[in-house]
Amino acid sequence: MKTLTCDLCDTTAQGETFEQWMTALQPHYMQAHPDVMNDPDGDMQKWMVDNKARYEAAKED
Repeated sequence: MKTLTCDLCDTTAQGETFEQWMTALQPHYMQAHPDVMNDPDGDMQKWMVDNKARYEAAKED
């Protein structure tokens, strides 16, 4: 299990896999950062790649 913070604030979420971690953070992103989640000009693919790299680099709890 890994615990990481949101890339935009100090909220944390846990997950056994990257997908579980992102699923755990999704409600937070939708509530706290809807502007980022709904940005048509944003590069969602790059954002996912960057977050996956952060998850993979994190140490297990």
